[in-house]
Amino acid sequence: MSDFPVLSALIAVPFLGAAATLWVPEQRAEAARAVGYLTTTLTLGLAGLLVWDFRAGVGGFQFVEEHRLSSTLGVSWIVGVDGYSVFLVAVTALLFLLGLVASETVTDRAKAYTFWFLLLEGTIIGVFCSLDLISFFVFWELMLVPMWFLIAGWGSAARRYAAMKFFLYTATGSAFLLAAILALGFLHRADVGELTFDLRALAAWDGPPPGTARWLFAGFMVAFAVKAPIWPLHTWLPDVHTEAPTAGSVILAGVIIKMGTYGILRFCFDLFPGAAVDAAPIMLTLAVVGILYGSVVAAMQRDAKRVIAYSSVAHMGFVVLGLFSLTVIGVGGATFTMLSHPLTTGSLFLVIGMLYERRHSRLIDDFGGVATVAPLLTGAFLVATFAGIGLPGLSGFVGEFLSLLGAFLAHRWWGVAATAGVILAAVSMLWMVRRMFGGPPRGPVASFTDLSWREAATVVPLLALSLFLGVHPRPVLQRIEPTAARTIERLTERTGRRPPAADRARAHHRPAAAGRVPAVGHGDRR
Repeated sequence: MSDFPVLSALIAVPFLGAAATLWVPEQRAEAARAVGYLTTTLTLGLAGLLVWDFRAGVGGFQFVEEHRLSSTLGVSWIVGVDGYSVFLVAVTALLFLLGLVASETVTDRAKAYTFWFLLLEGTIIGVFCSLDLISFFVFWELMLVPMWFLIAGWGSAARRYAAMKFFLYTATGSAFLLAAILALGFLHRADVGELTFDLRALAAWDGPPPGTARWLFAGFMVAFAVKAPIWPLHTWLPDVHTEAPTAGSVILAGVIIKMGTYGILRFCFDLFPGAAVDAAPIMLTLAVVGILYGSVVAAMQRDAKRVIAYSSVAHMGFVVLGLFSLTVIGVGGATFTMLSHPLTTGSLFLVIGMLYERRHSRLIDDFGGVATVAPLLTGAFLVATFAGIGLPGLSGFVGEFLSLLGAFLAHRWWGVAATAGVILAAVSMLWMVRRMFGGPPRGPVASFTDLSWREAATVVPLLALSLFLGVHPRPVLQRIEPTAARTIERLTERTGRRPPAADRARAHHRPAAAGRVPAVGHGDRR
């Protein structure tokens, strides 16, 4: 694929598919769905080729495409992927195809639903591929529009309130992000004489004075912390998860909240290494609080969706913990968790959606004895639960273990405190499983049907991938670790920080991981 613009195609195909749905007559819901299936399948195929052709052992960007859009404004079309983003692009493509299959029950305005769904896919892939800060911001903001319509148009009773809360929280954070991006670009022009928003050029620059860098870092962090969401900026997430349609919750938990932690990893660490190191104790504290708070509050919820929503706050705490351990092991574990969490939480939301279609309720007290009448459905939920709480042999264990190990190596007491969250998360999830699936069937539960072929087609691929990654994580870690080592090496060089001995030994035995192998792709200037 050396000459094929695969990343531009990955971004363009969902937008073209969304445009194609506009030509479908309103009454032809099956035709609109056919366009959606064709588009998401093609996107997944391109993402599969991207992962297949991605070179392990390379820390830089690959498949880079660069086109100058405006010299006066300093804006360019620059896309590329590395070990952080390549798997996020792939899991995005997978979740959208499965989410569309899960949306077969959406019969109201199917054409509009498919249009917004495909538009959302294009914007999210654009976020994960963009290396120009203005292009990144455009995709970041565009994502709000289709997500708002999906929640407000096809959500539950309080859907408009949830959609507005989601929009206001994220748009407010984005205002800080835009101000910081523009300030960084103009400061770079004042120092170097060239206006550019190219991430590679800005990262290679010595940067603004430390005081200014801290303020700019804070501007980026506000937007990313809201999206992640990091405690205490998480309060929009449970409401949105509760009211969003099933596929919307899958996408929200699977990839949208990962945009926040991806932004920290991609921009905050590369552009403001000194500020990132200075902020590490604060961010580690917020991560630990989020882990403990999310796990405890999850156990107190009556709505099954809210249990999973608060457990997601705890899981994202583990991601932030790994990132701000500032170790290769921790960053690698955090990135792995960003790939694993969509598989496990996506499966949980899909099964909850299936239960809602049968019972028309998400209240835990309205269930009981599901395991007796729907053993396959129960088995899928149990496997997803075990993966989510970090059972060895499933993908959730690998990411959480590496994140905790990285934190323990560099910041021992934060790692010790976060370990308690593993136990609390297990308690909250297993308590819900016992109440919903254990005991004798109650009321309408006795007439439940078991997992259908269509439902199995949505949840089984995610669980199978979770099992595969839990047993054999090496192919993924081989592609993540070089990029993580490159990030930590840059932080070390720019700040004079001395990494833990384990990280130094790791870098010594993996010369390619330290970024000494040049990046491949068109026009990569690193």
